[in-house]
Amino acid sequence: MESNARRLWKLLEPIHAVGYFSPEPIALLKEAGYRGYWMGYFAARSAPLGAVPAEVVHAVFYNFAFSHVSRALPDAWTYAPPEAADKARRTGAVAALRRHLGPLADSNELIRAASLASRAALGAPPEGRALYAALRSLPVSEDPLTLLWDSATLLREHRGDGHVAALLAAGIGGRESHVFHALANGTSPSVYATSRNIHETEWDSLVSGLQSRGLVTDDGRSLTDAGRETKAGIESTTDALAATAYATLEPAEIDELIALLRPLAKAVVASGEIPGQSPMGLNLDDLDR
Repeated sequence: MESNARRLWKLLEPIHAVGYFSPEPIALLKEAGYRGYWMGYFAARSAPLGAVPAEVVHAVFYNFAFSHVSRALPDAWTYAPPEAADKARRTGAVAALRRHLGPLADSNELIRAASLASRAALGAPPEGRALYAALRSLPVSEDPLTLLWDSATLLREHRGDGHVAALLAAGIGGRESHVFHALANGTSPSVYATSRNIHETEWDSLVSGLQSRGLVTDDGRSLTDAGRETKAGIESTTDALAATAYATLEPAEIDELIALLRPLAKAVVASGEIPGQSPMGLNLDDLDR
């Protein structure tokens, strides 16, 4: 049986992900002055950290090539400051959610979901969670729909910071983590060529490195027993670290939050704007478990 932390991640991730994939935040980031999708992405996601250099963002995000990050940062800050990037993403994401959710956007159920999610998001332990802590330092909205997106984003980055810690402890590098996940779940390498600039030569090199440690089969197409055990350990540790965010909620409140989030997440997924295969690792057909 899946942990509550994993079930909640599956339901919160689509709500958060409109900030990457829906047209409203993309358009507002362009309007703010950022040049191209990736400059807007790196500027918006790293904005809570301030105008930090590419080295910091590369370290915190963990799985991007430094060359990818450094093409966007710090150059992005010559077009608009971090505050502009954060405002554009947040405003656009909330507009996208309102479009996806329709009447649900103003429902009592959403207000309750936002209240529960925010208690978890604002009460999560920040130690060792650089991106979460930076987000947590920003002002909290009183608008329920904005609060829901903010909370989904906080909980997502809290989990992500923990996932990086789990990967580091298991000895899986940032770029390796993509290959590791793809081989475990059957995701096409082409997904990572487009979204993470991992092309054939690098992919083969990463596979070879994992093979040398006995984690990938000789044909390079799947994980070995040791690889599957390592992957399961990483996911279990990630879930355990993420679960600390929900300590402020009673068991019945966690069950209630899961039930309230499900129709909201399904409405976002029904829009078709969140890709079925992406580095998020989310199965969009698996929201009922």
